[in-house]
Amino acid sequence: MTDRSWSKSTYSSEDSACVEVVRAERVGVRDTKNRAAGALEVPAVTWGAFLTVVKDGKLGA
Repeated sequence: MTDRSWSKSTYSSEDSACVEVVRAERVGVRDTKNRAAGALEVPAVTWGAFLTVVKDGKLGA
């Protein structure tokens, strides 16, 4: 992913462990503190399904 409009949660502070996301045809997710490590890329539909599972509390502990 190129350095497009990466964003992170407004709940994140500068010193917390968080990730950044860029949304396009493919969604990129990267570590805010280690941006040089690259990004995980998934199709937008897969990212949407993941968010649904998280919001619905369906991830196993």
